Amino acid sequence: MFDSDYRELKAKLHTKVLNEVQLENLYRLGEESARDQIAQLIREMLQRENTPLALAEREKISREIIDEVFGLGPLEQLLTDQTISDILVNTSKVVYIERRGMLERTDVSFNDDAHLMRIIERIVSRVGRRIDESSPMVDARLPDGSRVNAIIPPLALDGPMLSIRRFGRDPLTANDLLDNKSLTKPMLELLQACVKGKLNVLISGGTGAGKTTLLNVVSAYIPEVERIVTIEDAAELQLKQEHVVRLETRPPNIEGKGAVRQRQLVINSLRMRPDRIIVGEVRGEEALDMLQAMNTGHEGSLTTVHANSPRDALSRIETMVAMANLNLPDKAIRFQLASAINVVIQVSRLTDGTRKITSISEITGMEGPVVTMQELFVYERKGYDANNKVRGVFKPTGIRPKFSERLFGFGIRLPQDMFEASVSSAAD
Repeated sequence: MFDSDYRELKAKLHTKVLNEVQLENLYRLGEESARDQIAQLIREMLQRENTPLALAEREKISREIIDEVFGLGPLEQLLTDQTISDILVNTSKVVYIERRGMLERTDVSFNDDAHLMRIIERIVSRVGRRIDESSPMVDARLPDGSRVNAIIPPLALDGPMLSIRRFGRDPLTANDLLDNKSLTKPMLELLQACVKGKLNVLISGGTGAGKTTLLNVVSAYIPEVERIVTIEDAAELQLKQEHVVRLETRPPNIEGKGAVRQRQLVINSLRMRPDRIIVGEVRGEEALDMLQAMNTGHEGSLTTVHANSPRDALSRIETMVAMANLNLPDKAIRFQLASAINVVIQVSRLTDGTRKITSISEITGMEGPVVTMQELFVYERKGYDANNKVRGVFKPTGIRPKFSERLFGFGIRLPQDMFEASVSSAAD
């Protein structure tokens, strides 16, 4: 069957299904039963059609119509592939994916821009958000926690654009990071000690470097007895503890009112008796309230920031604090930084698509107007191998952290040889 004939038949059957079925009644039966009934109806319709179809084509058209009715249409086949980390829809006719750190174009497409818009509206409406000409940008999430961003005309000149950052049904664990050679066992032991010892940790990295994945992994070391409050723009953290309170920002309504920003949620979280505050990503003036919380008894807080190095991460936090318009002197901001944050973890996505923790640094205080840091572990690159894969080793710098004494107060002893500079682990 020609592609145009196939599309025409599918559109015709899809319309008939919508006309003949009371979807609300079906949904009450549960999705699985509803899918079975729709599949049976499509088989009956195909038998009444004169168009000759092979069994494989009948199954395909049935599956695609069910995906249109219950799921995200053409994207469903991509969402079931656990090797895909990003789905990038550049208008209705062009869809890219990222697999193992590398982009590739797919043969997936939508019928037209209106078809793509229906899928986008279905995604955002599920989480109580909206997208239209008055609000042409939106952040949302899928049921599995995957992050979604959509932008439509007039801001997107060529048509609706959709980006999905996947989060698998089974989030990566610490063992997965070790297997992927994203870090070494001593580095993981250090991060575990930092979280259990209630140090304030800042995870820094570029887009797609794996900040949220690492935040999920290290948050698993928070004891079950503690109360955790998470604050995010679009909820994507997947904490396993039982006592977790999840807060999410709210965009303005159609009149431009009612927005709730991260800063308001951070302030409110302080009244909720949290043992730990986790901010998915600091982007603006909420950085000031986050630092003040870290400095006033809410130890063990975790957050992420977009930055290319630990030093850049501190500069970005400093800039965000200035966005609060309190006219604080630079030295006062840096003093708060040095007092609040104990550890900065730098995550990087290398040119071959692999993700590694390239630095673990301790903030040690201030020297004059400068915040002082010392690296504890570093990833040292050694060039490329024959397959253009980055070669390198993880190395301790030989410096024992100052926070070792604090960890000792929590009953955590770090082995002396963990930080010996002679020890290195290959990551080829």
